[in-house]
Amino acid sequence: MPESAEDFYARVANDLRMPPVGEWETFPFDGEMRPRALRPPLENEAPRIGAGGADCHSCAAPDTEYLWTTDRWRLRAFPKPTGLPLIVLLEPRDHYADPGDLPDGLASELRVILARVDRAVRSIDSVGRVHVCRWGDGSEHLHWWFMARPARFPQLIGSFAAIWDDILPPVPEGIWRDNLAIVVRELATSPG
Repeated sequence: MPESAEDFYARVANDLRMPPVGEWETFPFDGEMRPRALRPPLENEAPRIGAGGADCHSCAAPDTEYLWTTDRWRLRAFPKPTGLPLIVLLEPRDHYADPGDLPDGLASELRVILARVDRAVRSIDSVGRVHVCRWGDGSEHLHWWFMARPARFPQLIGSFAAIWDDILPPVPEGIWRDNLAIVVRELATSPG
């Protein structure tokens, strides 16, 4: 009988190794590090915030909490600046838990909306690239992250940009508000 995934992770829990990330220019930390112990699996997946639409902040939030809205999509920012020039989150207006739950028409529309938001965030002069990410372990309401990476800072490229966002001091509020305004203006004037 083949080994199950749970058995595999339990077996290797004590054989964790540190990958060579300390050699990578993008790794945000210096000094010796070691992986944490891998805990045993839970009996079941923990429910996400707003599971099944119950007590879902996104479902209950009025459009005034969003930067930009359509009849099917909404875009929001965090309430205050973070370390990257801008982070915004795109959500469908209705409650869906995962991308595969979207009806085909909405899923098809998503590709156009992702491109529009990406272009709007990239229109900020100080942005080099936009990382479009999908993590689904916190809030169940489906959402995509648009993380604006500062231009000309190669150390901030790639998957560590999310960690750099937590390390860097917040962008000055005036710059952050200007960046938000650029995104809103671009979305308002772009076709679609």
